[in-house]
Amino acid sequence: MSDVTVTVRGEHEARIAPERATVRVSVRAEGPERTSVVEHVMRLAEPVRRSITERADAGTVVDWTSKRLSVRAERPWNNDGKRLAPVYYASIDFTATFAEASELSIWVSDVSPWDGVEVGWVNWHLTPETIARVEGEVAAQAVGVAVARAQAYAAALGLGEVTPLEIADVGLISTGPPAPALEMMKSRAGAFSADAAPAMEYEPDEIVISATVEARFLAR
Repeated sequence: MSDVTVTVRGEHEARIAPERATVRVSVRAEGPERTSVVEHVMRLAEPVRRSITERADAGTVVDWTSKRLSVRAERPWNNDGKRLAPVYYASIDFTATFAEASELSIWVSDVSPWDGVEVGWVNWHLTPETIARVEGEVAAQAVGVAVARAQAYAAALGLGEVTPLEIADVGLISTGPPAPALEMMKSRAGAFSADAAPAMEYEPDEIVISATVEARFLAR
């Protein structure tokens, strides 16, 4: 039998428990006077800031940010269609990244009942070092799957040797639409508001890192 060109696809994925959790918390206040609203939201935000910095000093919070004060005004309408006096809204947003899910759960349970505090999204993720390492490992495994598949095709044709000609991210060899070659699917976490249950537990799904490659071999 003459030489045969074999084109295959290789896939692999890894499932890893999240290493970090980043939570967003907003502190809000409203009222008829701008100055008093700003002062109020600053007072409400201070214990939140202090609780984050204390945990950062202790090492349970590995990173955190605080956005600048945001103030806006709205003039509501009454039932008679008349515009009322302005109402001012002020807010300060915080994000904090925790190294342990248990520490995150404890902190959210502590701050969620506080006046003006709204607990928002939680993003579960990996450290950059882990992402780089696992992506490399998963990509190498995907290539190995492609090689094994090509060898199986060659053996079925009665051929014994395969020589790589091309290897690429999925979509760069085939004529189909390109798709991501390396993809990390972040686990979903619910959004919790200040009136949620006082005891909060976070059990994140595993993060899936997958790789798909296309390869072309010469079988002889």
